[in-house]
Amino acid sequence: MFFFLIATFYSSVGFGGGSSYLAILVIAGVDIYLLRSTALMCNIIVVSGGTFIFFKEGYLNLKRTVPLVAASVPMAFLGGYLPLRATMILVLLGFSLFLASILLWFKNAQLVKGRRNIYQSSKTAGLIGSGIGLLSGMVGIGGGIFLSPVLNLISWDKAKNIAATASFFILVNSIAGLAGQWIQHPPYIDLNWAWPLLLAVFLGGQIGSRLAVQKFDSATIQRTTAVLIFIASMKILNDHLFHLNDLLHG
Repeated sequence: MFFFLIATFYSSVGFGGGSSYLAILVIAGVDIYLLRSTALMCNIIVVSGGTFIFFKEGYLNLKRTVPLVAASVPMAFLGGYLPLRATMILVLLGFSLFLASILLWFKNAQLVKGRRNIYQSSKTAGLIGSGIGLLSGMVGIGGGIFLSPVLNLISWDKAKNIAATASFFILVNSIAGLAGQWIQHPPYIDLNWAWPLLLAVFLGGQIGSRLAVQKFDSATIQRTTAVLIFIASMKILNDHLFHLNDLLHG
């Protein structure tokens, strides 16, 4: 039920919901490698429909989006492929979820005004895409929850165009990250375990991608989700941050 609701809301605003899936799975005590691959599969299913609809409606500008994606895909693959220890992944995930919760809480804030076209070069897009892609691949998310606030911050485009870009970005990064995990950790992609969750997000994603954002009290849902992600990040960091020294000297 939680996965269905998350997919319904996130798909309506161009996201996949990866950070929230991770938060729930972490709280449930799911194995770190299994939850990474499961979250990415959920992302792929949810944003596929949204990306198609955004493209069909003309909101996805491939000319401007390609530099972001071209830089992010190989880095997301590398992030998924890197043989990181579970403790390192969990610490990175904890900090990533903490940052995601802050960005989601303040998502609607108008932090920067009147600065359109300042940061729109292909080089800047490549730097943004590669950094978010690497982090996303390592922790098991699509990266849209990081990308969208950054693009809004620098006034990259209109809101719906940014949502379309984030949706496509999540799709290709999730595929790349999952491919990297498949090569490095084949046993941790378990469709037999994950299929009920995948079915739930498929149904939620189909509904959400066809609903207008105005149907939801989006600010309330965003902040409730931000609290959930924050709690999960604190749980992870409390459980694993103090083991990082042992990992580095082990």
